[in-house]
Amino acid sequence: MMSTIRAVCRKEIVETARDRRTLFSLLLGPLLGPLLFVTIINVTVARNLSAFDQALVLPIVGVERAPNLVAYLDARGLHQAASAALTGVDDTAAAVGRGTYDVAVVIDDSYGRDFGTERAARVTVVFDRSKSSAQSRIARVRATLEAYGQQVGTLRLVANGVNPGLLRPVIVDDLDVSTPAGRSVLMLGVLTYFLLFATLTGGLHLAIDTTAGERERRSLEPLLTLPVTRASLLLGKMAATVCYMLLSLALTLAAFTLALKHVPLEQLGMSSSFDAMTALAAFGILCPFAPLGAALMTTVASFTKTYREAQTYLTFILLIPTLPLMFAALLNVEAELKLMWIPSLSQHLLITSLIKAQPLDWTFVALSAGSSLLLGALLGWLAIRLYEREAILG
Repeated sequence: MMSTIRAVCRKEIVETARDRRTLFSLLLGPLLGPLLFVTIINVTVARNLSAFDQALVLPIVGVERAPNLVAYLDARGLHQAASAALTGVDDTAAAVGRGTYDVAVVIDDSYGRDFGTERAARVTVVFDRSKSSAQSRIARVRATLEAYGQQVGTLRLVANGVNPGLLRPVIVDDLDVSTPAGRSVLMLGVLTYFLLFATLTGGLHLAIDTTAGERERRSLEPLLTLPVTRASLLLGKMAATVCYMLLSLALTLAAFTLALKHVPLEQLGMSSSFDAMTALAAFGILCPFAPLGAALMTTVASFTKTYREAQTYLTFILLIPTLPLMFAALLNVEAELKLMWIPSLSQHLLITSLIKAQPLDWTFVALSAGSSLLLGALLGWLAIRLYEREAILG
């Protein structure tokens, strides 16, 4: 039986490798994911750093009412927009709403009268919270205005002979126990999504072609008349699918290992521990997921009669492994023993520990691998039973 499985596996691998278009798509996918991932992170880092380091030009309405405040803002890189012909809150809000400006400051008409009295002088920050790209600029403007208010308040207390420390009866100190590698999860936490998708899509074509594709081409019936068991044929096909899935995973991990060296995480107080050894450990963690993915796709494809129909169903099936990851990201789930029985989620939590440079619990690794292999074996058995029916030829 093993010799039959090896022969079928070798045949499917060779035939798929001969199809240049299919092979090109299999090799291109693992490279596009890391390239897209690194590009997005580099753009995010550059945008966040430029928002705090570079000068920001914004409309400041009513500069004549608060020259000291305007000078304070200008000294800290917040400059008045020269072409801003705005007169009040309404037209400023309209300009920000149209996207002309990301953020603007409107100094109230009564600022000059209220400043220096018991009433607080009012300044309005106009922004569009739905624009995620402007959040860092908005935070910078608000922080600068608040710093100016605190500075003026402190000077007033000193001028009246009052110790400013009286207004701070409690001092709150921050102690961040996270490490640079741990903070990198904020950026690299979605890495598992790319790895799982690369693994599944690496064997997607082969899983469809060796099942629904052969039924559509009418080549399945003569294949099943060969003097070998249907279980051997199907296991050989799934073995070939697993080989291409592991190849796709290995290429993706290699691409990420090289690409992450060009991500400036250090500028955000983070560091990437994703080196060659980490990539090997991640490969070992995700290896048991490949037979599960192959068995799942083969089982689903066995219900279909055409390549296009199988492709439609399996496109939705690819979303199933990502659902636990979404809940883990939303709920900030940590690795626990009871979660290691859930495939894809357990792999995600273990790889997150690798990114944080935390030691792996080998009990967790064994349970994750065991549950994935067990579920893969059950799905493989189900696929074999489906192919042993005569209805499979209909």
